[in-house]
Parts: sequence; C-alpha cells; structure tokens
Amino acid sequence: MSVISMTGRGSGSATNALARVEVELSSVNRKSLDIAVTLPRPLGSYEAAIQRQIQQALARGRISGEVRVIWTPRAQAASVRVDESLARAHLAALRATARKLDLPDDLQASCLLDLPDVLGVEQRPADLERLMPLIQQALATALTRLQTMRRREGATLSRDLAKRLTALGRVLGRIETRAPGVANRYRDALLARLRDALPDTDLADDERIVKEMALFADRSDITEELVRLHSHLAQARDLLKTGGLIGRTLDFLVQEMGREINTIGAKANDGDITRGVIDIKAELERIREQIQNIE
Repeated sequence: MSVISMTGRGSGSATNALARVEVELSSVNRKSLDIAVTLPRPLGSYEAAIQRQIQQALARGRISGEVRVIWTPRAQAASVRVDESLARAHLAALRATARKLDLPDDLQASCLLDLPDVLGVEQRPADLERLMPLIQQALATALTRLQTMRRREGATLSRDLAKRLTALGRVLGRIETRAPGVANRYRDALLARLRDALPDTDLADDERIVKEMALFADRSDITEELVRLHSHLAQARDLLKTGGLIGRTLDFLVQEMGREINTIGAKANDGDITRGVIDIKAELERIREQIQNIE
C-alpha cells in the first residue's frame, strides 16, 4: 500500500436521457472524516447514501463538494407546472385593483409569466429516482480521481519524510558517538578547576570526587533514550514502506521522539549534544507538519 495524503481534488460526471450529473470533491487534512457535500434541494433525501459512499472510500479528511444536475430539454419540458389556483388568485386581485383605480382590464396569457411562483419546473419523483445511479457513478469517478491525487501527493510526502528521518538519524548518530565521553570530560574539567583552586592537593582518588562522578554519570546517562529513539525511527521508516492509514501512528511516534529528545537535552551536560538536540527538535517539527497531511 502507498502513503496517502489528505489533500486532493477530483471530479466526475454521468449522463442518461434525462440529465447530466456532475460531482466535484476536494479534501484537506482533518483528524477525522468530515463530509460536507451540497445537493440540489430536490435531492436532499440522497445525502445519507452519498455520505455512505464517501465513507467507504475515505478514512480521514475534510471532504467538501457539490453535486450539480443539468436536466435535458425534454426532462425540463415534462416538468413544467402551472399553479392554476395561485394564478386565479393573482388575476382576481389584479382585476379588483384595476376596477378600483379605473384602469383597463388588459391582462393576457403572457402576463402569467410575470406572476411569482405561478410557473415553475418541478421534476417528477420517477425522474428523481432515475438520478441516483447517475449520482453514484459520477461520485465514484470523482472519488477515484481524488484518491489518485491523494496517493500522488502521499508519495511526495513519503519521499520527503524518508529524507528527514535519515537526516534525523545522522544527528542521532553524532549524539550517540559523543555521549560515552560526557562523564570523562566532566571529570577532567572538574579536576582542572579543583587543581587551580587547590594546587597542592592530590585529588585523583578523593572519595568525594569519585562519588560526584558516579552521580553525574548516572544523571547524564542517555542510553535508554537513545535506544527508544532508534526504535521509534525504525518504526517510522517501516510505516512509510508499509503505507496505508499511517498518519495517526506516525504522529504518535513523533510525539514520543519529541519526549525522548527533550529528556536527552535535559540530561546530557554537553554543548555538542545540546546542539544536536536542537537540530533534531527542529527536524521533528518539520516532520510533524508534514504528517498532519497524511491519512
């Protein structure tokens, strides 16, 4: 399976003797699946079926879109209706007003076109039912194209993330190389300061210094954090190779890596390691931003 982005766009259409249905969809990142597709008012009852079809194809993202219906002239002609009772009420009111104002009664059939809500187009229930297969077909095409774009975008994200994880691993390697000598460097610096202050004192085997060094070595030991970081990195690389719905798992791993590197920064009393921690935190932030777009 491939890595799938949550950003994409797709359209589809389908036609029969009655109408042409057009569907447009777009998606952006969202923690859950959120669907907002607008329909022509007569098709409101189909909303649940459309949402189910989208839910079967997508797992996460904010999905917005529109369903448009272009009726054929024949279908429109069959759907024209005239509200005769409303027309009579309008004409009666107009004639009564004309008499009161002493105006000529020159109303003609063409006047009906100007009366509000008298003439309209209302599709027959049977015609609306015949639209559902068209909607499903157009929606399926739009979803396929949307998924194709999301996979293409996901492949780009995957390559970028793989490079960033590799860069992160290189910095982690530098920290790992530097870490074993932290305690010895601290010991040498401590002894140098003490010799400057107490030049005539033999400090090499001083019990207090030995105890201080033991405590420092324990406090600054980052072996466990490095092991866990390597494990998280390996899992993240495996997820990118496996693909599928990996966004949430990757986000969790990045959070865990952030916690481990924060601990390393707090424990390791070394300038080079601190610089490495800063580099890793900056890279993790960039990785986190990219992961927000993965399904």
